Amino acid sequence: MATQNTELDHCDCDSIHEEVVAEVRGKMPEEAILADLADLFKVFSDSTRVRILCALQYSEMCVCDIAVLLGMTKSAISHQLRQLRQTRLVKNRKDGKVVYYSLDDEHVGNVFEQGLLHVREG
Repeated sequence: MATQNTELDHCDCDSIHEEVVAEVRGKMPEEAILADLADLFKVFSDSTRVRILCALQYSEMCVCDIAVLLGMTKSAISHQLRQLRQTRLVKNRKDGKVVYYSLDDEHVGNVFEQGLLHVREG
């Protein structure tokens, strides 16, 4: 992680740039939307969930396949998939007795790829 200059981390001015504040306030999403976004990012804070998302970028998979790939139990994978479904990051479809999981939509892959690019830049 990059080090920061602590002298630049605070502002000693007393003037408010009212035009800037008004412009940004008008562009800010509603608090409920920001809370949902924060919840979405919390899901990315678990390395197992990130590994599952990474795997699902390449192929639709069932719980058994994901468990073998990640060296974990089916129960542990199912628990993580439940959280990923609740935040609409993954979806599932049933084919007979097998349930397959995939990324919910292309936005999930884009968020994952952008995060990966950001991490690799550092």
